[in-house]
Amino acid sequence: MRTIFLFGLLALITFFSYLPAYAQKIDLFDLKVEHQSNPLCIETTAPRMSWKLRTELNNTSQKSYEIRIGTDPKGIMSNKNIVWRDFKNTAQSVLIPYEGPALKSGNRYYWQVRITDNHNNTSAWSEVQTWQMGIGTSDWTAKWIALPFPDTTKTSPLFRKTYSLNKNIKSATAYISARGLYEAYINGQRIGDAYFMPGWTSYKHHIQYQTYDVTKLLKKGNNVLAAMLGDGWYKGRIGFNDQKEFYGDTRALLLQIEVLYADGSKQILSTDDQWKTALGPVLASDIYDGEIYDARLEKNGWTLPEYTESADWQPVRLMDYSYEGLIGINSPPVKKQEHFKVKSISRTPRGELIVDFGQNLVGWVELKAKGASGTKITLNHAEVLDKEGNFYTTNLRTAKQQNIYILKGTEQVFSPHFSFQGFRYLKVEGYPGELAPEDLTAVALYSDMPQTGTFETSNPLLNQLQHNIVWGQKGNFVDVPTDCPQRDERLGWTGDAQAFFNTAAFNMDVSGFFIKWLRDIRADQHTNGSIPFVIPDVLRSNDAGAAGWGDVATIVPWGIFYAYGDTRILEDQYNSMQAWVDFITSKSQKHLWNTGFHFGDWLFYRPDDDNDGRAAVTDKYLIAQCFYAHSTQLLANAAGVLGKTKDEEKYKAQLERIKHAFQQEYLTPNGRLVSSTQTAYVLALQFDMLPENLRQQAANRLVENIRSYGNHLTTGFLGTPYLCHVLTRFGHTETAYDLLLQETYPSWLYPVKMGATTIWERWDGIKPNGTFQTPSMNSYNHYAYGAIGDWMYKNMAGINPDEVGYKKIKIEPRLGRGITTTSASLDTPYGIVSSSWTLENGIFKLSVSIPPNTTATVIMPARITNTMEEQGNEKIIGSGSYYFESKIE
Repeated sequence: MRTIFLFGLLALITFFSYLPAYAQKIDLFDLKVEHQSNPLCIETTAPRMSWKLRTELNNTSQKSYEIRIGTDPKGIMSNKNIVWRDFKNTAQSVLIPYEGPALKSGNRYYWQVRITDNHNNTSAWSEVQTWQMGIGTSDWTAKWIALPFPDTTKTSPLFRKTYSLNKNIKSATAYISARGLYEAYINGQRIGDAYFMPGWTSYKHHIQYQTYDVTKLLKKGNNVLAAMLGDGWYKGRIGFNDQKEFYGDTRALLLQIEVLYADGSKQILSTDDQWKTALGPVLASDIYDGEIYDARLEKNGWTLPEYTESADWQPVRLMDYSYEGLIGINSPPVKKQEHFKVKSISRTPRGELIVDFGQNLVGWVELKAKGASGTKITLNHAEVLDKEGNFYTTNLRTAKQQNIYILKGTEQVFSPHFSFQGFRYLKVEGYPGELAPEDLTAVALYSDMPQTGTFETSNPLLNQLQHNIVWGQKGNFVDVPTDCPQRDERLGWTGDAQAFFNTAAFNMDVSGFFIKWLRDIRADQHTNGSIPFVIPDVLRSNDAGAAGWGDVATIVPWGIFYAYGDTRILEDQYNSMQAWVDFITSKSQKHLWNTGFHFGDWLFYRPDDDNDGRAAVTDKYLIAQCFYAHSTQLLANAAGVLGKTKDEEKYKAQLERIKHAFQQEYLTPNGRLVSSTQTAYVLALQFDMLPENLRQQAANRLVENIRSYGNHLTTGFLGTPYLCHVLTRFGHTETAYDLLLQETYPSWLYPVKMGATTIWERWDGIKPNGTFQTPSMNSYNHYAYGAIGDWMYKNMAGINPDEVGYKKIKIEPRLGRGITTTSASLDTPYGIVSSSWTLENGIFKLSVSIPPNTTATVIMPARITNTMEEQGNEKIIGSGSYYFESKIE
């Protein structure tokens, strides 16, 4: 069917809607509980269920749903052992809460859902899905075990015990945690495929345990449970000034397996005083420095039942650690992801043997080697080579990023156990014989977040920029959102995370990742409401309370709510959000936050010899006042969502006073800001700090400033995320495109032109002459400036949430200089929305796909000039695939 629409007088829109001649079957897919697929550890007493609709019939929405939950996977399909049913006439299909009888800890539950759509089609029951409840403190019988002597060694301890199981096994569930990091085994098989467990949390408040289905690993007869521990974040070096043992000085293991036999009886296998321990071949492991592994010290077969323990295996020591603070994992674990082959092997001018993997990544190198016993191979890791092509590690500061392997005489494949590196290049020393490309593989490791977004344009440099943004995210989302993954830092800097959140949520499903991290923000938040600079907090007690950093407490919860439709995150974080805003208020004078330490517009561009009044220095208290207003606004919004009417009114009134104070302190009567910088105007406009009648002229001043710098940006970590958004909001999308497409320093594409494969910490991490910026702080994998990705998705492709969780969608692509095609997609809580357009000979062609159970508003571009833009009229559509055409004047 072909339909013609006239969009005002500016554009003729041609609209195609393809409808099948018969009603299509509807089915359900991508079922989740608490943002996870078939999770094994749910702690909430009211788990929430979500599903997506799939159909070829356009304009489809859900009219009602029916859920059934039982305790038996087969019985549920015949309506047996049902614990709860729910039927509602509603279009809600995201995060439906369980409201049945109390759920039992450790129990597994099975559920199905079916829906009826607005065309009166009823789906079949979905495939049976499952979740398992976590366990509480009273469910633990295992004991914390450690080395029998003070844990002063860096060598990783091994633990093992043999158990005899004499019945047929129906199921078995393992619960494991550690102080330090663990790898666990049953009968020689590794338990799970996650790394760096139990993950990094605010250990002083809570430590995660992991749940595994180990039914297939156990057998009737003798079974060996085994584990190895590393220092990790718990005991190893973390933070600054060679800080060690921040959380504790003793590595310890906690392991418990609940076995259910076919006859209905149960047995618990757990760490106790009968376990044995010995030191293993990992002589040292450190997050910053890497790992030393001596294969000659391997205890061959120590994880197998037939192994005979020698005299160096000693009884363990029981540690008097509490079960309080043990929490089930609720975030995606770190796993192996992409594998990279060697791009080249060469010698540098200094004669160094260098391997190039072609991509700056985070993970490790798997090395295959065979040589005489005692041969030592050293692998050093670096992000870049220097101007002459030599290996460069000065920017790592004190981090060694070095793995050492000592051979035992047989061929082996080596990789670290409890450390990771940030690198593109590898310097190999001591390798016996000729190093061949097939001897090395680089493995990327990061939190296992599904990719949700795709983005591509006709400009290869922009495509590389998108690639760099994604790989900056991958490399720094290793259990916590770190600032950098290579030097002696790798901390969860709050300013970086809040600046990048919106982009992160386009690229990947970061819901569980950030929900886990927000729990640590609550835990480490000071009693006065101040937020530490890094989470988990490993800095000094006064390293907290900075504008744009502490505001992570309001920005990220609101971001999760809006991206995923998750109201509960606002409930969980509300007290933290409120405490942060109230902290700022306590430090303010007459509603003006002009006290305390602030980072300001961190790493902004500043010319070396700029004496004409344009220097890009923004008053730090002006910035603080803007974020004070922003957090207050978000708190008022959250109060409104949660029905806290008095709080909402209170903070709305407070917001007006904050803005008035800003105008009195930082704004002249004619609309100029005391700091006439890009960041000052960007933040003032983004957060509506100016009277409405002065906003457009302020935006025009921003454009004048950008033009005066030759279409270059001068913003830092706090101004950059909003820069292009503000320009577009006030009709200057062409200027935004000029900034985005700028190829010389400072710009997003300058690092791309310089060969970057990730986002740099500094606009000029490598200078045009090939030399480096300040080496003490010059990371080449630092995602904050990748925040431009949010604007690219929302404005180039035009994909925007028009309602919380993408229940309503807005497709509003905006054209720019020289871009002839843009294509993007996003897997929303309801399914995939896509937008793909081409511009040729003045004809704009747009194809969109809208997921079932949503609606969208499509707004076509109409006219472009050198300074301003105009958008055409809009069309509201239901789910389905559509095609539009428009003539651009």
